[in-house]
Amino acid sequence: MNLAAIPSPSQSVWHLGPLPLRAYAICIILGIVAACWVTEKRMRARGAPQSLVLDIAVWAVPAGIIGARIYHVITSPGPYFGADGDPVKALYIWEGGLGIWGSVAGGAVGAWIACRRLGIPLSFVAACLAPGLPLAQGIGRIGNWFNNELYGGATTLPWGLKIYEFDTAAGKAATTTTGEPSVLGTYHPAFLYELIWDIGVAVLVWQLDKRYRFGKGKAFAVYVMAYCVGRFWIELLRTDPANHILGMRLNNWTAILVFLGALVYFLRVKGPQEYLHVDEDGKITVVPAPGTSSSTDAASDGDADGDDDDSGDSGDSGDSGDDSSSEVDLTKEPDEPDAEGKEPDTGENEPAQSRPGT
Repeated sequence: MNLAAIPSPSQSVWHLGPLPLRAYAICIILGIVAACWVTEKRMRARGAPQSLVLDIAVWAVPAGIIGARIYHVITSPGPYFGADGDPVKALYIWEGGLGIWGSVAGGAVGAWIACRRLGIPLSFVAACLAPGLPLAQGIGRIGNWFNNELYGGATTLPWGLKIYEFDTAAGKAATTTTGEPSVLGTYHPAFLYELIWDIGVAVLVWQLDKRYRFGKGKAFAVYVMAYCVGRFWIELLRTDPANHILGMRLNNWTAILVFLGALVYFLRVKGPQEYLHVDEDGKITVVPAPGTSSSTDAASDGDADGDDDDSGDSGDSGDSGDDSSSEVDLTKEPDEPDAEGKEPDTGENEPAQSRPGT
Protein backbone atom coordinates (compact mmCIF):
# COMPACT_ATOMS: atom_id res chain seq x y z
CA MET A 1 0.00 0.00 0.00
CA ASN A 2 1.21 3.52 -0.83
CA LEU A 3 1.47 5.26 2.55
CA ALA A 4 1.99 8.67 0.91
CA ALA A 5 -1.28 8.53 -1.03
CA ILE A 6 -3.85 11.32 -0.88
CA PRO A 7 -6.80 10.10 1.22
CA SER A 8 -10.36 10.32 -0.06
CA PRO A 9 -13.30 11.25 2.16
CA SER A 10 -15.14 8.22 3.51
CA GLN A 11 -18.39 10.19 3.72
CA SER A 12 -20.08 12.60 1.32
CA VAL A 13 -23.50 13.10 2.93
CA TRP A 14 -24.45 14.64 6.25
CA HIS A 15 -27.94 15.09 7.63
CA LEU A 16 -29.38 18.24 9.10
CA GLY A 17 -32.46 16.69 10.62
CA PRO A 18 -34.34 15.14 7.68
CA LEU A 19 -32.39 17.25 5.17
CA PRO A 20 -29.41 15.53 3.50
CA LEU A 21 -26.43 17.78 2.80
CA ARG A 22 -24.46 16.30 -0.08
CA ALA A 23 -20.90 17.43 -0.68
CA TYR A 24 -21.28 17.10 -4.45
CA ALA A 25 -24.28 19.44 -4.53
CA ILE A 26 -22.57 21.90 -2.17
CA CYS A 27 -19.50 22.04 -4.43
CA ILE A 28 -21.67 22.64 -7.50
CA ILE A 29 -23.47 25.49 -5.72
CA LEU A 30 -20.20 27.04 -4.53
CA GLY A 31 -18.86 26.84 -8.08
CA ILE A 32 -21.93 28.63 -9.44
CA VAL A 33 -21.60 31.35 -6.78
CA ALA A 34 -17.91 31.83 -7.64
CA ALA A 35 -18.65 32.05 -11.37
CA CYS A 36 -21.43 34.60 -10.77
CA TRP A 37 -19.15 36.68 -8.54
CA VAL A 38 -16.36 36.81 -11.13
CA THR A 39 -18.82 37.51 -13.94
CA GLU A 40 -20.53 40.28 -11.96
CA LYS A 41 -17.20 42.03 -11.36
CA ARG A 42 -16.29 41.85 -15.04
CA MET A 43 -19.73 43.01 -16.14
CA ARG A 44 -19.71 45.97 -13.77
CA ALA A 45 -16.25 46.96 -15.01
CA ARG A 46 -17.71 47.06 -18.52
CA GLY A 47 -20.65 49.28 -17.72
CA ALA A 48 -23.36 46.73 -16.93
CA PRO A 49 -26.05 47.62 -14.39
CA GLN A 50 -25.84 46.05 -10.96
CA SER A 51 -27.00 42.42 -10.61
CA LEU A 52 -27.32 41.88 -14.36
CA VAL A 53 -25.59 38.55 -13.82
CA LEU A 54 -28.49 37.37 -11.65
CA ASP A 55 -31.00 38.17 -14.40
CA ILE A 56 -28.99 35.91 -16.69
CA ALA A 57 -28.20 33.22 -14.10
CA VAL A 58 -31.87 32.48 -13.39
CA TRP A 59 -32.07 31.21 -16.97
CA ALA A 60 -28.56 29.91 -17.58
CA VAL A 61 -27.97 27.92 -14.38
CA PRO A 62 -31.05 25.64 -14.53
CA ALA A 63 -30.57 25.15 -18.28
CA GLY A 64 -26.90 24.33 -17.70
CA ILE A 65 -27.69 21.71 -15.04
CA ILE A 66 -30.35 20.11 -17.23
CA GLY A 67 -28.01 20.08 -20.23
CA ALA A 68 -25.20 18.58 -18.14
CA ARG A 69 -27.40 15.76 -16.91
CA ILE A 70 -28.85 15.04 -20.35
CA TYR A 71 -25.36 14.78 -21.85
CA HIS A 72 -24.24 12.40 -19.09
CA VAL A 73 -27.28 10.15 -19.43
CA ILE A 74 -27.01 10.02 -23.24
CA THR A 75 -23.29 9.22 -23.22
CA SER A 76 -23.46 6.81 -20.25
CA PRO A 77 -26.88 5.15 -20.58
CA GLY A 78 -25.99 1.83 -18.94
CA PRO A 79 -26.87 2.68 -15.30
CA TYR A 80 -30.22 4.10 -16.40
CA PHE A 81 -31.40 2.16 -19.44
CA GLY A 82 -29.15 -0.91 -19.42
CA ALA A 83 -30.08 -4.45 -18.42
CA ASP A 84 -29.95 -3.67 -14.71
CA GLY A 85 -30.53 0.07 -15.04
CA ASP A 86 -33.11 2.24 -13.35
CA PRO A 87 -34.47 5.10 -15.52
CA VAL A 88 -35.62 7.00 -12.44
CA LYS A 89 -31.99 7.38 -11.35
CA ALA A 90 -31.43 9.62 -14.35
CA LEU A 91 -32.97 12.31 -12.13
CA TYR A 92 -30.57 11.70 -9.22
CA ILE A 93 -28.08 14.43 -10.06
CA TRP A 94 -26.85 14.54 -6.44
CA GLU A 95 -25.20 11.15 -6.99
CA GLY A 96 -22.86 12.68 -9.57
CA GLY A 97 -22.89 12.58 -13.33
CA LEU A 98 -22.90 16.05 -14.91
CA GLY A 99 -21.22 16.46 -18.30
CA ILE A 100 -19.47 19.79 -18.80
CA TRP A 101 -20.18 19.73 -22.54
CA GLY A 102 -23.90 19.54 -21.89
CA SER A 103 -23.59 22.14 -19.16
CA VAL A 104 -21.99 24.68 -21.50
CA ALA A 105 -24.50 23.95 -24.28
CA GLY A 106 -27.52 24.13 -21.98
CA GLY A 107 -26.20 27.18 -20.18
CA ALA A 108 -25.61 28.92 -23.51
CA VAL A 109 -29.23 28.33 -24.50
CA GLY A 110 -30.45 29.71 -21.18
CA ALA A 111 -28.13 32.72 -21.41
CA TRP A 112 -29.27 33.37 -24.98
CA ILE A 113 -32.90 33.47 -23.85
CA ALA A 114 -32.00 35.89 -21.05
CA CYS A 115 -29.98 38.09 -23.42
CA ARG A 116 -32.88 38.26 -25.87
CA ARG A 117 -35.16 39.41 -23.08
CA LEU A 118 -32.67 41.98 -21.80
CA GLY A 119 -31.56 43.26 -25.19
CA ILE A 120 -27.84 42.58 -24.79
CA PRO A 121 -25.52 40.48 -26.98
CA LEU A 122 -24.65 36.95 -25.88
CA SER A 123 -21.02 37.64 -26.80
CA PHE A 124 -20.83 40.27 -24.02
CA VAL A 125 -22.01 37.75 -21.43
CA ALA A 126 -19.70 35.02 -22.75
CA ALA A 127 -16.68 37.31 -22.54
CA CYS A 128 -17.45 38.27 -18.94
CA LEU A 129 -18.10 34.64 -17.97
CA ALA A 130 -14.95 33.24 -19.57
CA PRO A 131 -12.66 33.17 -16.47
CA GLY A 132 -15.48 32.35 -14.05
CA LEU A 133 -16.66 29.16 -15.74
CA PRO A 134 -13.39 27.20 -15.39
CA LEU A 135 -13.19 28.40 -11.79
CA ALA A 136 -16.65 26.90 -11.19
CA GLN A 137 -15.59 23.67 -12.88
CA GLY A 138 -12.54 23.39 -10.63
CA ILE A 139 -14.61 23.85 -7.49
CA GLY A 140 -17.15 21.33 -8.77
CA ARG A 141 -14.39 18.72 -9.17
CA ILE A 142 -13.97 18.70 -5.40
CA GLY A 143 -17.40 17.07 -5.32
CA ASN A 144 -15.96 14.19 -7.37
CA TRP A 145 -13.33 13.74 -4.66
CA PHE A 146 -16.02 13.39 -2.01
CA ASN A 147 -17.82 10.83 -4.18
CA ASN A 148 -14.61 8.80 -4.70
CA GLU A 149 -14.94 9.12 -8.48
CA LEU A 150 -13.14 10.55 -11.51
CA TYR A 151 -9.80 8.83 -11.04
CA GLY A 152 -7.29 7.32 -13.46
CA GLY A 153 -5.19 4.20 -13.57
CA ALA A 154 -3.40 2.61 -10.64
CA THR A 155 -0.22 4.37 -9.50
CA THR A 156 2.43 4.28 -6.78
CA LEU A 157 3.24 7.98 -7.09
CA PRO A 158 3.20 9.92 -3.80
CA TRP A 159 0.24 11.99 -5.01
CA GLY A 160 -1.78 8.91 -5.85
CA LEU A 161 -5.38 8.97 -4.65
CA LYS A 162 -6.66 6.36 -2.21
CA ILE A 163 -10.09 5.26 -3.42
CA TYR A 164 -12.62 3.46 -1.24
CA GLU A 165 -15.37 1.08 -2.25
CA PHE A 166 -18.05 3.72 -2.18
CA ASP A 167 -21.84 3.67 -2.05
CA THR A 168 -22.75 6.95 -3.72
CA ALA A 169 -26.45 6.65 -2.92
CA ALA A 170 -25.75 6.18 0.79
CA GLY A 171 -22.93 8.72 0.66
CA LYS A 172 -20.35 6.64 2.51
CA ALA A 173 -17.62 4.08 1.98
CA ALA A 174 -18.14 0.38 2.54
CA THR A 175 -16.36 -0.87 5.64
CA THR A 176 -14.33 -3.95 6.52
CA THR A 177 -15.02 -6.27 9.43
CA THR A 178 -12.90 -3.98 11.60
CA GLY A 179 -15.03 -0.96 10.72
CA GLU A 180 -12.35 0.66 8.56
CA PRO A 181 -13.19 1.97 5.06
CA SER A 182 -12.58 -0.69 2.44
CA VAL A 183 -9.75 0.49 0.16
CA LEU A 184 -10.18 -0.22 -3.54
CA GLY A 185 -6.67 0.90 -4.49
CA THR A 186 -4.46 3.90 -5.22
CA TYR A 187 -5.03 5.72 -8.50
CA HIS A 188 -4.14 8.84 -10.45
CA PRO A 189 -6.23 11.73 -9.05
CA ALA A 190 -7.76 12.78 -12.37
CA PHE A 191 -10.17 15.08 -10.53
CA LEU A 192 -7.20 16.91 -8.99
CA TYR A 193 -5.41 17.22 -12.32
CA GLU A 194 -8.50 18.80 -13.83
CA LEU A 195 -9.04 21.05 -10.81
CA ILE A 196 -5.51 22.44 -11.14
CA TRP A 197 -5.87 22.75 -14.92
CA ASP A 198 -9.19 24.59 -14.58
CA ILE A 199 -7.75 27.13 -12.14
CA GLY A 200 -4.83 27.66 -14.51
CA VAL A 201 -7.24 28.21 -17.41
CA ALA A 202 -9.16 30.80 -15.38
CA VAL A 203 -5.96 32.74 -14.65
CA LEU A 204 -4.77 32.41 -18.26
CA VAL A 205 -8.02 33.73 -19.74
CA TRP A 206 -8.17 36.61 -17.26
CA GLN A 207 -4.61 37.73 -18.01
CA LEU A 208 -4.81 37.33 -21.80
CA ASP A 209 -8.12 39.20 -21.95
CA LYS A 210 -6.68 41.95 -19.77
CA ARG A 211 -3.70 42.34 -22.08
CA TYR A 212 -5.28 41.88 -25.52
CA ARG A 213 -8.85 43.05 -24.78
CA PHE A 214 -10.53 40.34 -26.85
CA GLY A 215 -13.75 41.41 -28.53
CA LYS A 216 -16.99 39.69 -29.51
CA GLY A 217 -16.75 36.89 -26.95
CA LYS A 218 -13.33 35.70 -28.13
CA ALA A 219 -12.21 35.38 -24.50
CA PHE A 220 -14.77 32.59 -24.17
CA ALA A 221 -13.24 30.87 -27.20
CA VAL A 222 -9.84 31.03 -25.49
CA TYR A 223 -11.34 29.36 -22.42
CA VAL A 224 -12.93 26.62 -24.54
CA MET A 225 -9.70 25.86 -26.40
CA ALA A 226 -7.59 25.79 -23.24
CA TYR A 227 -10.08 23.59 -21.41
CA CYS A 228 -10.33 21.15 -24.32
CA VAL A 229 -6.56 20.66 -24.37
CA GLY A 230 -6.56 19.75 -20.68
CA ARG A 231 -9.67 17.61 -20.89
CA PHE A 232 -8.17 15.61 -23.75
CA TRP A 233 -5.07 14.43 -21.90
CA ILE A 234 -6.86 13.98 -18.57
CA GLU A 235 -9.51 11.86 -20.29
CA LEU A 236 -6.75 9.54 -21.49
CA LEU A 237 -5.92 8.74 -17.85
CA ARG A 238 -9.43 7.71 -16.87
CA THR A 239 -10.36 4.05 -16.57
CA ASP A 240 -14.06 4.28 -15.73
CA PRO A 241 -16.50 2.79 -18.27
CA ALA A 242 -17.17 5.01 -21.28
CA ASN A 243 -18.34 4.82 -24.88
CA HIS A 244 -15.51 4.51 -27.40
CA ILE A 245 -15.34 5.50 -31.07
CA LEU A 246 -12.40 4.17 -33.12
CA GLY A 247 -10.67 3.15 -29.93
CA MET A 248 -10.92 6.56 -28.25
CA ARG A 249 -13.28 7.75 -25.54
CA LEU A 250 -16.26 9.79 -26.69
CA ASN A 251 -15.21 12.75 -24.54
CA ASN A 252 -11.88 12.87 -26.38
CA TRP A 253 -13.67 13.20 -29.71
CA THR A 254 -15.94 15.84 -28.23
CA ALA A 255 -12.89 17.78 -26.99
CA ILE A 256 -11.35 17.71 -30.47
CA LEU A 257 -14.50 18.91 -32.23
CA VAL A 258 -15.26 21.63 -29.67
CA PHE A 259 -11.64 22.84 -29.79
CA LEU A 260 -11.79 23.17 -33.58
CA GLY A 261 -15.09 25.04 -33.39
CA ALA A 262 -13.67 27.48 -30.84
CA LEU A 263 -10.53 27.96 -32.94
CA VAL A 264 -12.55 28.81 -36.04
CA TYR A 265 -14.62 31.30 -34.04
CA PHE A 266 -11.51 32.93 -32.57
CA LEU A 267 -9.84 33.34 -35.97
CA ARG A 268 -12.87 34.51 -37.95
CA VAL A 269 -14.80 36.79 -35.60
CA LYS A 270 -13.60 40.39 -35.50
CA GLY A 271 -14.66 43.41 -33.50
CA PRO A 272 -13.77 45.53 -30.47
CA GLN A 273 -14.37 44.55 -26.88
CA GLU A 274 -17.96 45.30 -25.93
CA TYR A 275 -19.09 47.59 -23.14
CA LEU A 276 -22.61 48.53 -22.05
CA HIS A 277 -24.00 52.03 -21.59
CA VAL A 278 -27.11 52.61 -19.48
CA ASP A 279 -28.93 55.91 -20.05
CA GLU A 280 -31.11 57.79 -17.57
CA ASP A 281 -34.18 55.82 -18.67
CA GLY A 282 -32.43 52.52 -17.99
CA LYS A 283 -32.04 51.68 -21.68
CA ILE A 284 -28.97 49.54 -22.36
CA THR A 285 -26.89 50.06 -25.49
CA VAL A 286 -23.69 48.36 -26.61
CA VAL A 287 -20.64 50.59 -27.12
CA PRO A 288 -17.02 49.81 -28.03
CA ALA A 289 -14.48 49.60 -25.23
CA PRO A 290 -12.76 52.89 -24.36
CA GLY A 291 -9.51 53.38 -26.21
CA THR A 292 -10.41 51.20 -29.18
CA SER A 293 -10.43 52.61 -32.71
CA SER A 294 -14.21 52.29 -32.88
CA SER A 295 -14.87 54.26 -29.71
CA THR A 296 -13.95 57.71 -31.06
CA ASP A 297 -17.58 58.58 -31.68
CA ALA A 298 -18.83 57.17 -28.36
CA ALA A 299 -20.26 59.31 -25.59
CA SER A 300 -18.06 62.19 -24.47
CA ASP A 301 -17.09 60.40 -21.28
CA GLY A 302 -15.76 57.57 -23.48
CA ASP A 303 -16.10 55.15 -20.58
CA ALA A 304 -19.03 52.89 -19.84
CA ASP A 305 -17.49 52.04 -16.47
CA GLY A 306 -15.46 55.13 -15.70
CA ASP A 307 -12.18 53.22 -15.37
CA ASP A 308 -10.19 54.97 -18.14
CA ASP A 309 -10.02 58.65 -17.27
CA ASP A 310 -7.46 59.25 -20.02
CA SER A 311 -9.52 57.86 -22.88
CA GLY A 312 -11.70 60.95 -23.12
CA ASP A 313 -8.60 63.08 -23.79
CA SER A 314 -7.36 61.01 -26.71
CA GLY A 315 -8.81 63.53 -29.17
CA ASP A 316 -6.70 66.41 -27.80
CA SER A 317 -3.65 65.59 -29.90
CA GLY A 318 -2.80 65.73 -33.57
CA ASP A 319 -5.08 67.33 -36.16
CA SER A 320 -8.14 67.16 -33.95
CA GLY A 321 -6.50 68.98 -31.06
CA ASP A 322 -8.25 72.32 -31.76
CA ASP A 323 -11.81 71.53 -32.84
CA SER A 324 -12.91 75.18 -32.63
CA SER A 325 -10.61 76.17 -35.48
CA SER A 326 -12.46 73.91 -37.93
CA GLU A 327 -15.99 75.02 -37.05
CA VAL A 328 -17.96 78.09 -38.08
CA ASP A 329 -19.44 80.19 -35.27
CA LEU A 330 -23.06 80.60 -36.41
CA THR A 331 -23.92 82.90 -33.50
CA LYS A 332 -21.45 85.62 -34.48
CA GLU A 333 -22.73 88.67 -36.41
CA PRO A 334 -21.20 88.99 -39.91
CA ASP A 335 -18.65 91.76 -40.39
CA GLU A 336 -19.60 94.91 -42.25
CA PRO A 337 -18.34 95.20 -45.85
CA ASP A 338 -14.96 96.94 -46.06
CA ALA A 339 -14.33 100.15 -47.80
CA GLU A 340 -13.86 98.55 -51.18
CA GLY A 341 -17.22 96.79 -50.96
CA LYS A 342 -15.78 93.36 -50.50
CA GLU A 343 -17.91 90.85 -48.65
CA PRO A 344 -16.51 89.58 -45.36
CA ASP A 345 -14.65 86.31 -45.44
CA THR A 346 -16.87 83.72 -43.72
CA GLY A 347 -14.72 80.77 -44.70
CA GLU A 348 -17.33 79.46 -47.13
CA ASN A 349 -14.94 79.64 -50.07
CA GLU A 350 -12.21 77.66 -48.33
CA PRO A 351 -11.88 73.93 -48.86
CA ALA A 352 -14.02 71.91 -46.46
CA GLN A 353 -12.10 70.58 -43.49
CA SER A 354 -12.72 67.13 -42.14
CA ARG A 355 -13.96 66.85 -38.59
CA PRO A 356 -12.91 64.30 -36.06
CA GLY A 357 -14.85 61.08 -36.30
CA THR A 358 -15.97 61.48 -39.95
